[in-house]
Amino acid sequence: MMVLLSAGGSLVALAALMRLAVRRQQAARARMNDQIAAFIAHDASPSFTTDADGEIGFQNRAALERFGARGGQTLTRALGEVFANPGAVLHRLQNKAAALGGAREDLVTRRGHVRLSVQQIGAGAYLWRLEDMVERPLGGRGAETISLPMLTVSKSGTILFMNEALRRIVGERVRTLDRIFTELPLRSGEEHEIASTEGPMRCVVAELEGAAGRNEIYLLPVSAGRASTHDPASFESLPVALMRLAGDGRVLAVNRAARGLMGQIAPDTRLAELFEGLGRPVNDWVADALAGRTERRPEVLRARRGDREVFLQVTLSRFVEEGRAGLIAVLSDATQLKTLEAQFVQSQKMQAIGQLAGGVAHDFNNLLTAISGHCDLLMLRHDKGDPDYADLDQISQNANRAASLVGQLLAFSRKQTLKPRIIDLRDTLSDLTHLLNRLVGEKVRLSLTHAPDLRPIRADKRQLEQVIMNLVVNARDAMPGGGEIRIETDGVTLLEDLRRDRVAVPKGDYVVVKVTDEGTGIAPDKISKIFEPFYTTKRAGEGTGLGLSTAYGIIKQTGGYIFCDSVLGSGTCFTIYLPAHDHVAEPEHDPEPPPAEHPARAGNATILLVEDEAPVRAFASRALKLRGYTVFEADCAEEALRILEDDTLSVDVFVTDVIMPGMDGPTWVAEALKARPNTAVVFVSGYAEDVFSEGRPPVPNSIFLPKPFSLSELTATVQNMMS
Repeated sequence: MMVLLSAGGSLVALAALMRLAVRRQQAARARMNDQIAAFIAHDASPSFTTDADGEIGFQNRAALERFGARGGQTLTRALGEVFANPGAVLHRLQNKAAALGGAREDLVTRRGHVRLSVQQIGAGAYLWRLEDMVERPLGGRGAETISLPMLTVSKSGTILFMNEALRRIVGERVRTLDRIFTELPLRSGEEHEIASTEGPMRCVVAELEGAAGRNEIYLLPVSAGRASTHDPASFESLPVALMRLAGDGRVLAVNRAARGLMGQIAPDTRLAELFEGLGRPVNDWVADALAGRTERRPEVLRARRGDREVFLQVTLSRFVEEGRAGLIAVLSDATQLKTLEAQFVQSQKMQAIGQLAGGVAHDFNNLLTAISGHCDLLMLRHDKGDPDYADLDQISQNANRAASLVGQLLAFSRKQTLKPRIIDLRDTLSDLTHLLNRLVGEKVRLSLTHAPDLRPIRADKRQLEQVIMNLVVNARDAMPGGGEIRIETDGVTLLEDLRRDRVAVPKGDYVVVKVTDEGTGIAPDKISKIFEPFYTTKRAGEGTGLGLSTAYGIIKQTGGYIFCDSVLGSGTCFTIYLPAHDHVAEPEHDPEPPPAEHPARAGNATILLVEDEAPVRAFASRALKLRGYTVFEADCAEEALRILEDDTLSVDVFVTDVIMPGMDGPTWVAEALKARPNTAVVFVSGYAEDVFSEGRPPVPNSIFLPKPFSLSELTATVQNMMS
C-alpha cells in the first residue's frame, strides 16, 4: 500500500511538472520565432518558416527580394514559379522532417539546380531554405555565406568543414564531434548542448544526409528563456519512462526513457496496439483510468516488440490541460520480475509433480507388494502343469511391469535409493556400448568420443546407465530412416554461473555428456514440457512418457543438470553436466542380497514384523511363517515397542516399514536397539526418503529392501541377515 501511495504521489507531481513545462514552452515559442528570424535574416539564400499546413510565417531578406511578401500564403504557391508541382515535393520533405528532424532534396528547375532543405524547429513548425547549387557546393566555402552555424562530417564522425558562424561560437577549428557536443550520438531534430567560448549553449540539431558519405549538420541556438531538456520539468529528459495519452488512448508523446523501453512509436498509435496481456480490452482500462476508477493502479503488460520479449509495469494517471482530460502513463521494466516469476512457477510445478509422483509411487508399491505377494503364495500351491498356473504367472509378470513403471516415477521424484560411487565415465560407457549397439539396430550408427583427460564423477553406475539408454532409445526412435547417434564426453570448467533454461549451473568443474542425433527434432513449444511425466511427443502406444522424466530425476538426484537443444528437421542434443571429482577410494558397502533361496532355520528364529498396511503385513507374515519363522506382528512403531517390553522375548530380526503414522521405522528401531543391540534390521519402503542418505541404512547391521518385493526376496533377505 505504501508503495502504491508513493507511486501515486510521484504521478501527481509528474503531471504538475508536465503542465508547467507546456506553459513554459508555449511562452518561449514566440521568443524562439524571433530568434530564428534574427539568425536567418542575413542568409544569402531564401528562407521561410511555415506551420504544419504550409502557411508562411516569416521570410528573410533574400526571400523577400526574390519572391516578394508572401505572408499568409502557402509555400506551395510561392514556389510554384520556381518548379512544377511543388506541392508533392513539399509534402514529401515535410513528412520526412517530421520523422527524422530534417530533410533535403536536389531539384532541377528552369534556372538550374537548386537544393530545397527543411528542418523541424518545433511542434508543427518548419524552417525551409532554397539555395542555388552554384552558390555553395556540399561542404565547400559557399557555406561561409550563411549565418546558421554548420559543419560537414564523415561517416566516422571526423569534422571535414566548419563555417565561420560555427567557428565564432566554438572559438577554434576542431576535428572531432566530441570537442563540440557534450552528448553523443546526435539526434536530428532534438536539442544538444555545445561547448562555446561563452560556456555551454543549447542548440537544435538538424542533420542532413549528403553525397559520398558526408553529412551536413546545422545548429539552431535556443534562446535562454526556453525550457532546457535537462530541466527537471522537461518531459523529454525526465529519468522516468513516460507517455502522454489522449482521452481515446492515442499516444501523443513518448519521452526518451520510454523509447528506450518500447522502441520508436508512430504518432497517434493507440495503447491497445502496443500492449497485450491485461485480460480485458485495453481501451476499457484507459476509459476507467480517464474516469478515475482505476487511476494509479499498476498493471504488468507484455509489450508488442518483435525483437525481444519485454514486460512493463504500466500505471495511468489522469490530468487536465486546457480543459481537456488526458493520461500520463508511467512505465517500468518488469521483464526480470516476470522471468523470476516464470522460474518460480516452473520450479513449483516440477516440485508439485515430483511430490505427486512420489506419493502415488509409495501407495502403488504397497498395492503391488500385496498383489505380487499373494500371487506368490498362490503359485506355491500350483505346479507348472496346473491350468491356473499360467494365469498366476501373467498376474506376476504384469505386477513386475507395474513395479518398473512405478520405479520410473520414483526416479523423477528423486526418492529412489541411489548407491553413488566414484566412477570413470569412459569405462562405464565402454561397458555399455555392446548393449547400446543392440538397442539402436542396424540402420543407426553409434559413435563414442571421450576427452583424453576426463575426470571421474560420483554417481550410481546402474542409474546413470539407465539415463544414457533412455536418451539413446529416444534418439533411435527420432530417426526412423537411420542416421548417427553421437555420445561425447568432455571436461568443462565454468568460471561463472551458467544461466540457461531458467536454471543457473554454479561455477566449477564438470564432466559434460552430450547425446546428439540427426532425427526429426522437437518443436520449440514442446521443449519446456519434455521432462514432465507422461508427456511424450511419440504417437499413442509408442511410449509411456517416463523416459526423459526418469533421466531428469536421476541427474538431478545425482547433483547434475540436463538440457535439451533441438532444431526441427535437423536433430536434438541432450547435454548433461555432472560435478567432476578426484580419484578417491571409497569403502564398498555390502550389496543387497540377491533373491536366492537359503535353507531356513525353521522354528528357531523370531521375527518382529512392523507394517501399517494390513495387506502387506498379512502377506509378509504368511511368507515368513511358511519358512518356519515365528512372527510377531505390529501395525505401528508404538505397538512394536510395547511388544519388546517383554524381556523374556528373544527377537532375531526386525522387519519394519520406514514411513508409518506416528513414529517412523528408523526412530523406533534406534530406540529398540538400545536394549537389543545385536538385532538385525530389514527396512522396507515404497521409497527411501531422506533417512537413507546416499543409499546407506540409518543404523548398523541393517539392510534396505525396496517395495514391491516378492516372497522369495523377503525370505532370502531375512535369512541373509541371520547367516
